[in-house]
Amino acid sequence: MVPICSHQSTRWFLLERAATAVCRVALGTATLLLFLSNAQAGEVLVATYEGVINPVAAEYFHDTLAAAQSSSAQAVILQLDTPGGLDTSMRLIVKDITASPIPVIVFVAPSGGRAASAGVFITMAAHIAAMAPGTNIGAAHPVAIGGGEMDKTMKEKVENDAVAYIKSIAEQRGRNVAWAEDAVRKSVSVTEQEALKLKIIDLVADDLATLLKQLHGRTVSVPGGPVTLATEGALIREFPMGLRLELLKALSDPNIAYLLMTVGTIGILAELYNPGAILPGIVGAISLILAFYSLQSLPVNYAGVLLFLLGIVFFILEATVTSYGLLAIGGVVSMLLGSLMLIKSDAEFFQISWSVIIPVIAATAAISLFIVGMGVRALRRSPLTGSEGMIGAIGIAKTALQPDGKLMIHGELWDAVSDRPVEEGGTAKVLRVEGLKLYVTPVFQKKEA
Repeated sequence: MVPICSHQSTRWFLLERAATAVCRVALGTATLLLFLSNAQAGEVLVATYEGVINPVAAEYFHDTLAAAQSSSAQAVILQLDTPGGLDTSMRLIVKDITASPIPVIVFVAPSGGRAASAGVFITMAAHIAAMAPGTNIGAAHPVAIGGGEMDKTMKEKVENDAVAYIKSIAEQRGRNVAWAEDAVRKSVSVTEQEALKLKIIDLVADDLATLLKQLHGRTVSVPGGPVTLATEGALIREFPMGLRLELLKALSDPNIAYLLMTVGTIGILAELYNPGAILPGIVGAISLILAFYSLQSLPVNYAGVLLFLLGIVFFILEATVTSYGLLAIGGVVSMLLGSLMLIKSDAEFFQISWSVIIPVIAATAAISLFIVGMGVRALRRSPLTGSEGMIGAIGIAKTALQPDGKLMIHGELWDAVSDRPVEEGGTAKVLRVEGLKLYVTPVFQKKEA
């Protein structure tokens, strides 16, 4: 016979165990749902690029897509602010976007940014195009990068090629084809709100967080099939450019290339005119190598390079040849013309700034004249040591020179031969040195009391 109190305790124990199990199941289910939610959201890789579209930009975006695929990111956002750039680099980026199995969102930002020229092609090629308030897009007319004006036939060929390319991109993404053509032919440009109304872009977002909310639930078509984005609450991971690409990007700036070429040339010349200084030679050699790398990524006119170097040569000659300032004037004119001709492109972002050209020419003229002048003065200075340093020195006769005798110079007693008699205590100047014997001439005779 089981006591009533024991039976009740057992019942309460079983109820407690059942409640605990239910709580654990509920907690486990909630944890699993949270995990599945985070797994579904995944991460979004963000690459930020500001500047000219060049080989560095193409490599950076290619690396971003590779990193996104290796980390299984669900989307890539390219935050873009560019005045345009090279056609070849732009096409590489567009090819990467088109072939990407991961959705690519181009976000023209921050406020005040733009997607001009090559940036228009990249933005329209994106699976989803977005812009921040206060930005603009357009002005995609091709500009000559080969120097000089294109003839009418070549201009039409380049323009028609660019039109066909941007129309195919717009058709593929379902964007405004007519506006895309006008952006190339007429260089039209619109704000973010106008771009949204004209169906040039898909979204306008204040920042990345707002953009992710608006992207959530959208379906895009990639080479592997349709993909539905689940970006609300997704983890944002920045993909920095890295030190190497940052350095290469800086070197691709025409102003930096111009400064490196100037510093390199002056450094090498300083070493040549002052052998043994070492530091100017090291700095000059490194600067020239970096300048050559920088110039190969820019549309360079080598006539401009030669004029620039010729100007520095004129400054050197001015320090060694009496030209009454003509060579210095020629140096300024030559460097000025070379600076203007150095980059053979009408594109604004490839031009060297006047705020860089004028100080560089002035500083180059001053430094070249100073360094070379010091070198020339050093070469013309009379020797202070050795037998050559004795010539012209004045000594005191310790014995009468008739013609042989002893002469004291610089605290040393020398055998001397005089071309005229010199009394003891008289002075004589050294004419030449042969071995350990001095040949002198009297310059002062001691007067008798």
